[in-house]
Amino acid sequence: MKKARVTTAIMAMALVSLTAMSCKDSKNEESAAPMSSEMHQENVSDKSDETAMNDEQNSDAKQVLADYMALKNALVATNKEDAAKAGKKLESSLNSFDVSSYTSEEQTELKDIIADAKEHAEHIGKSEMDHQREHFKTLSKDILDMVAITGTETTLYQQFCPMYDGGSAWLSMEKEIKNPYYGSKMMACGKVQKEIN
Repeated sequence: MKKARVTTAIMAMALVSLTAMSCKDSKNEESAAPMSSEMHQENVSDKSDETAMNDEQNSDAKQVLADYMALKNALVATNKEDAAKAGKKLESSLNSFDVSSYTSEEQTELKDIIADAKEHAEHIGKSEMDHQREHFKTLSKDILDMVAITGTETTLYQQFCPMYDGGSAWLSMEKEIKNPYYGSKMMACGKVQKEIN
């Protein structure tokens, strides 16, 4: 639970610093090219609509990712109770995920991904550790598929354990391998397959 809080705090700090940097960059771009006030007004209006839509998309996706990371950390620690709580929290975040700001094709894909992910999160919320890990494998694929659509502002590492169930992947915010499928039994079993930005 403490690791989940630390991870959430780190994510919040990263978000604030990214927001501050992107604001600074957009100010530099605006000052570089002089515009008529009417033209400037239109651009600001368009940008704020786009920003509002992106913020809406990002906040739901960020919450799902934060809850997924808390679940992964609980499985790394082999803590059934924390994993169950994180599974229930993830299920709740998935239930409130608003797909309306995505394209109709993306909405269809996201609805399928979310429905499947909710089922696995629900099972994790009421299962034993071995069963939680089985569902985490498929849930990880769902979250990977979701990130392919929603994108991420945080660097993620797709990691892979060749030993668990014929090979199983998961997402992490750290490059260091901490295996959620085996926990302390085989903590460092795995490798980074891909960096996702």
